[in-house]
Amino acid sequence: MKNKQLPTFKLSFLLPKYWLLWLGLLIFRALLLLPYRWLVKIGHGLGRLFVKFKFGQRRLAIARRNIELCFPEYTEAEKENLLQKNIDAIGMAIIETGMAWFWSDRRIKKWSKVEGLEYLTTAPKKGIILIGIHFLTLELGARIIGIHHQGVGVYRPNDNPLFDWIQTKGRLRSNKDMLDRHNLRGMIRALKQGETIWYAPDHDYGRKSAVFVPFFAVEKAATTTGTAFLTKASPESLVIPFAPLRHHDHSGYTVSISTPIDLQDCENEEQIATRVNQAIEMEIRKDPSLYMWLHRRFKTRPEGEESLY
Repeated sequence: MKNKQLPTFKLSFLLPKYWLLWLGLLIFRALLLLPYRWLVKIGHGLGRLFVKFKFGQRRLAIARRNIELCFPEYTEAEKENLLQKNIDAIGMAIIETGMAWFWSDRRIKKWSKVEGLEYLTTAPKKGIILIGIHFLTLELGARIIGIHHQGVGVYRPNDNPLFDWIQTKGRLRSNKDMLDRHNLRGMIRALKQGETIWYAPDHDYGRKSAVFVPFFAVEKAATTTGTAFLTKASPESLVIPFAPLRHHDHSGYTVSISTPIDLQDCENEEQIATRVNQAIEMEIRKDPSLYMWLHRRFKTRPEGEESLY
């Protein structure tokens, strides 16, 4: 049974205040009919256009700083090369979100493959916490996996009710249900029913319910204790990370699903958060240019420590 609190279509969405959004959606859907290689060029152009705006410049500075913090071993040239590739990926993320929400299953299958699907399909029915790391390709990766193995999505509702409905409708193409990210009880219930839930513990969600553990070269990164909470409530559930990777020759996508994270010897929240961060790092290193470096991952600092930005 689907969550009854999910947004539904309302006649008020036809009011004039939403016409511009409807027009944009119509143009976007028409754009998505173009050949994939054309969409790649458009996506790269959108990325370069994004950084010309003031908002984009601010986010670009955050991405540059995150790369500096996480990869101190890189040369200046390597850091700048990674940043430029990330800019292209930002624009493609817009296109790939549309692909995830509106492309047919047949077209998705044509341009994608999954490695390690057996970790999901042959797992005992004890529930799976699928670590949905914030790659810029995450929406498309979720759709690709969802074609083969549907789960329960975890999301943040959008403030615009029409866009929230469009977003939810698109995501339900790859998920059998959706839960608000604050609905931990719903997540636990789904796990105990043997479901796969999408959970993203890699961002900085603030000081509440967080511990400070290493993430890349930053020794004290605020990391959610949500994974520890879920595994304590459903101890038999598996924790499995994955990476949705775009082929650099523009031949499509590979979703790489990794082996379950072993948390059996972890005795507390800090150890679990550390182990999960280590697994997330390994996934990101498969292609760092696809990660969402725009996010202020290290904005929350321990008491008395200065901002890293």
